[in-house]
Amino acid sequence: MKTKFLFYLTFALLFSSFSAFAQQIRDEVYKDHIQSVRLFPRGVTFDASIDAPVVPLFTGKPLLLMFDDIAFDPEMYTAKLIHCDANWEKSQLKDNDFLTDFNLFNIQDYEYSVNTRIPYIHYQFELPKVTKSGNYIVKVYRQRDEEDVILTRRFMVYEETFKVGAAIVPPSQTTDRNEAQQINAVVNYSAGQVTNPEAQITVVMRQNQRWDNVKVLDRPTFINESSKILRYESFDGANTFVAGNEFRFTDLRFMRATGVNVDNIRVEPDVIFADGLIDRPRPGVAYSQYLDLNGQYIIETKDRPGGNPEIESEYILMTFRLSIPRREDPVVLLGALTQWGNMKESQMEWDEEMNLYRTSLLLKQGWYDYQYGFKSGDEVATHELEGSYFETENEYEVLVYFRDLGSRYDQLVGYVYLHPNRRRL
Repeated sequence: MKTKFLFYLTFALLFSSFSAFAQQIRDEVYKDHIQSVRLFPRGVTFDASIDAPVVPLFTGKPLLLMFDDIAFDPEMYTAKLIHCDANWEKSQLKDNDFLTDFNLFNIQDYEYSVNTRIPYIHYQFELPKVTKSGNYIVKVYRQRDEEDVILTRRFMVYEETFKVGAAIVPPSQTTDRNEAQQINAVVNYSAGQVTNPEAQITVVMRQNQRWDNVKVLDRPTFINESSKILRYESFDGANTFVAGNEFRFTDLRFMRATGVNVDNIRVEPDVIFADGLIDRPRPGVAYSQYLDLNGQYIIETKDRPGGNPEIESEYILMTFRLSIPRREDPVVLLGALTQWGNMKESQMEWDEEMNLYRTSLLLKQGWYDYQYGFKSGDEVATHELEGSYFETENEYEVLVYFRDLGSRYDQLVGYVYLHPNRRRL
């Protein structure tokens, strides 16, 4: 009896350990006082902060993590890197397999905000170089307590082992021709030791840096073993995205004037309030082309020209309003400003007095893109509120993962960035 009990106890412990190990790690902000989290390759242009956190192995630009802590005094924050497999679950690699340094980095670069109504401390941290390609998480926690996590952010490091080509084409299914975009990809795997392409190679496609609607393709539509070519040209919509519409935007770069799509702004001694114009659904309206950030945002202030917007920009309590009839499906605000609907503030509330949906977010001065959608389960549909047009300008990424025989991790062996007809600010 005792032996049987020990067997079940050991089995339970192993199962719980495996479940914890196999948990998918996401982009999250765990504390309300942590704001404006961004991770991007260091650049010299003003829009570098909206680039995807993807860099080549060894030769890429360093990745820069930025965030604000709404506080009066600095905190001791520590960063740690986690290597993940293609499914964003912790890989079997040890820290010294992908880092030459000890995996414990103090974030010591910070600055106090300058004359802002809401005081904050701006932190930035340059991520260390890694020695293996693949998916990574940077985890930031407080007082060296790994249980007191404040944020996690995904990033990717790729090596150009396989040759990858991709293109945006009209959808194979004719019913989607007017409102969808299809991504076809070709992978040449002749440089790798591939014995079973379907089991060893996975292709992931994502739109506008979103993780909530990625396409995971583990089976090619065509294999040419003699030339080592895989083609992903699905006829069932597996690599087809809803094209959507150009993003709505709001201009919060001004404190004492109303920017574009801002209805009013109220400057109080301790806080600044702003209301956006009342938005309305856009389906059925003719497609209109204009510049946008494809769902991202840029920190900038026009009130203090020539200064440092990272420490001189004010925080504004911004209210978004959408005029539609009340319905059962939750209405969500989408974009990088709400972590693509992952924040609790992204779900809009019904206002009985104004007869519309509304939600308020604390946003740093800048330019913000956003859209609205209806949430059903884990999926969000935007076409009913925003419309969808094949002509819409989107950015796409194609990531190719490879698991070598006997390997303990997934290599990111190919990466393609697609942004035809680039029209962002």
